[in-house]
Amino acid sequence: MRGAGAVEVPLLPGIETESAAEPAAAGRAGNGSNGAPNRFADTYDADSIETLEGLEAVRKRPAMYIGGNGSEGLMHLVWEIVDNAVDEAAAGFGKRVDVTLRRDGSIEVADRGRGIPVDKHPDRDVSALEVVFTELHAGGKFGEGAYKASGGLHGVGASVVNALSTRLDVEVRRDGHVHELSFKDQEPGHFAGHKFVPGSDVRPSARRTKATGTKVRFWPDRALFHPDARIDADEVRSRVKQMCYLVPGLKMTVADNRPGESAELFEYVSRGGLADLIKERSERSGGDAVSGVITINGIERFTEKVPVDGRITEVERECTVDVALRWTSGYDSDVESFVNTIPTSSGGTHLAGFDKALTRVVNGVLLRDNRKLARLARDSSGAGTRSGKSSTAKTNATKDDVREGLIAAVKVQFSEPQFRGQTKQELGTPAVEGIVARITYEQLKEWFEPGGGPRSQVKAIGDKVAAAVVNRVASKQMLDTKRKAASLGSTGMPDKLADCRVHGPEAELILVEGDSAAGPAKRGRDSEFMAILPLRGKIVNAAKASPKQVLDNAEAQAIFTAMGAGAGDAFDIEAARYGRIVILCDADVDGSHIRCLLLTLIHGYMREMLAQGRVFSAQPPLYTSRVGDRTYRAYSDEERDRITGELCRGKRRPENVKWQRFKGLGEMNTDELRHCALDPATRTLRRLTMADAQQADAAAEIFDVLMGSDVAVRRDYLVENSSLVDEATLDI
Repeated sequence: MRGAGAVEVPLLPGIETESAAEPAAAGRAGNGSNGAPNRFADTYDADSIETLEGLEAVRKRPAMYIGGNGSEGLMHLVWEIVDNAVDEAAAGFGKRVDVTLRRDGSIEVADRGRGIPVDKHPDRDVSALEVVFTELHAGGKFGEGAYKASGGLHGVGASVVNALSTRLDVEVRRDGHVHELSFKDQEPGHFAGHKFVPGSDVRPSARRTKATGTKVRFWPDRALFHPDARIDADEVRSRVKQMCYLVPGLKMTVADNRPGESAELFEYVSRGGLADLIKERSERSGGDAVSGVITINGIERFTEKVPVDGRITEVERECTVDVALRWTSGYDSDVESFVNTIPTSSGGTHLAGFDKALTRVVNGVLLRDNRKLARLARDSSGAGTRSGKSSTAKTNATKDDVREGLIAAVKVQFSEPQFRGQTKQELGTPAVEGIVARITYEQLKEWFEPGGGPRSQVKAIGDKVAAAVVNRVASKQMLDTKRKAASLGSTGMPDKLADCRVHGPEAELILVEGDSAAGPAKRGRDSEFMAILPLRGKIVNAAKASPKQVLDNAEAQAIFTAMGAGAGDAFDIEAARYGRIVILCDADVDGSHIRCLLLTLIHGYMREMLAQGRVFSAQPPLYTSRVGDRTYRAYSDEERDRITGELCRGKRRPENVKWQRFKGLGEMNTDELRHCALDPATRTLRRLTMADAQQADAAAEIFDVLMGSDVAVRRDYLVENSSLVDEATLDI
C-alpha cells in the first residue's frame, strides 16, 4: 500500500481524488479517568501512538467514509464512481454513463467525459491518475477547479473505492490513446494475464481512439464487508433513473450480468428534469393530481469565508435553485432534495428554506381569505382567548398541513457545498437556506395570486390545505376527548346517561330515541349491565360532516364520552366501558333515519365495534294485538295482515282482531318495552354489520335530501326523479 504525507494537492481537472493521510485516533492506553490501569497495555509512551498513512485509515475505519460495512456501504462504493461520471456529464462533457454488474462480482462504470488526466502530476513523481486513486482529499472539485458544481466534494470517492477493493482497473480514453492502470491491494501496476507487475507507469495501449472518457472496474474486498452485503440491482436502476432527472439529456444504462439475475438492459433518459420526476412520483403515489406541476428556478450569489492558501478568505459563490412540486389528493408527502447531483436524504439548509417559504406563502397568500379557516378561527376564539393564544395562530397551516399530499423536489447547485459527514446526506451551507426561501416564496406568491396559476388549481390547493388544518385541529380535539373520557368516572358521564353498575364486555349501552322512551326503558332495563342514553333530536350526519362538526355535536359527544374509548383513529375498543351498543328507535321513517345516522357515526368513528359484531338494533313492533291470553306483534303492515289472516281461518272475523299501532316507543308501557326490546329472553336484536353501515351512509344522504332544510336540493331531486313516479297514484 502506498503512503503519502499530508501535503496540499493542486487542483486536477477530472474525477475526484484523495491525498492526505488520516491519523488514527490517539491511543488511550494507561490510566483512565478513574485511575484504573489499562489491562491491554503496560506502558503508554511515544511508541503507543499509531499513525495510519495513505489509504490505511480508510481500511481501518471504513464506516467513517461509506457509512458501514453492510449493503448500504457496498452500494456507496458504486455511487462514488457513478457520481464522478455524472459530474462529467453535468459539466457538459459526455451524455452517457454505463453501469455494469459483472459475473465475477466486480462493478464497472464507464463515462464519455474528458478522461482523467494521465500525465505526471507537478508535485508528485507519479501520474495524476495514480494520485486520484491513492491519495485522500485530492481532486478537480476543490475551489473553482474543473467543476463549478459537482457531487463529489470531499475528494475521497475514488481513493476510498480503491482502498476497499482487492483490485481496481482504470481505462482512460484521452488524447487519441487508450491508457490503462490497475491496482492490486491498492498498489499500482499492470496485469499481464493473471500476473500482476507493480509499477506507476501509465502506458498507452496499442489501441487508438477518437473517443474520450473513463472506465473504472473494481472488485470490493469482501473480507471488509458483512457476508450478506450485496449490490441491489433495483436500487441501482432507481438511483440511475434519479440521476437522469437531475441531469436532463443524460442517458444512463444498467446491465446486470450476474448469475441468476435479469440480463435485460435498463436504459433511461429524461428531457424535462425535475418536472418529469414529479410527474412520475405523483402517478406512483396513487392519488389524483390536485394541481399541475409547478416549477420554480432562480440564481442568487452569496459569500462565505473559506481557507485559501492557508488564510481565511471571503469568496463569492453562485447558487442555482430548481424546484418542482404538485399536490395530489392523497395524504402522504414525498419531498426529495438534492445538492448538485447528490440526493440528500437527511435534507439540510436547502430543504429548511423550502419548507419555511412554503408554509409562509401558503398562510400569507393562499389561505388569506379562506372561509373554512375563518369559521374555524371564530369557533376557536373563545378557547384561544382563555389560553392566551391567538385563535388565528392556532388555525394557521403547519409544515405538515402544507405537505399533506405534496410531491416535490428541491435541487441546488453551487461549488464547494458543506456537507455534514462524508456520506453527504445533509447540506450544512447556511446561506443556501435564505436563497431557497426567497426564490421559492416570490415565485409561489406570484403563482398563487390572480394572474398566476390557473384559478381552479389554486382554489383546489387552498381547499386541500384548509381541510388538512381543520382535520388536524379536530384530531387534537378528538385526542383531548379521549384523554378526558379516560379520566372520567361515572360521575363524569353525560347527565342524561342512566349508567349500569358493572362495566365490561357483557355491559351494553342502549341508545334510545327521545326522552319519552327513556323513562320506560330505564324502568324496564336490568340496571346491572344495561345503561340507557336518550338522544334528543337527530345527530349529525357523520358521512357528510367534518371531524370538527362531529365532535362539536352534543349527541355525538355524549356517545363518545359514555363509551370512554375515544373516537376515530384514536378509538381503542379495549378501553370501551360497554361491550355492546344497542340502537333502540321507533319503527317508523323518523326512527329509520336516526338509526341510519347512528350507524353512520359508529361506522366512521367507532368502526371496530361494527367489525367485531358488537352493534345491534332492537326490533320494537309497529303493531300489537292481544287475542285470548296470547299477544301478537307485527313489525310491518304486511306482517299485521298476514297474522290477521291466520287468526281468521276459523269463525273469527277480521274486524274482531284489534291492533294497537305504536307511533313511538314512548307509547309502550314498561312491560311491553321490556318484553320486546330489553329482556334478553324475549327481545329480538338484529346484529348490524359493515355492509349495513355502508347502506346506512347512502340512506342518510337520501334522508338529508328528502327531509332536510335545503328546499332547493329537495326540489332538484324530485324533478330529476319525477319520471319514476306514476302520476295516477298522486292526489293532485
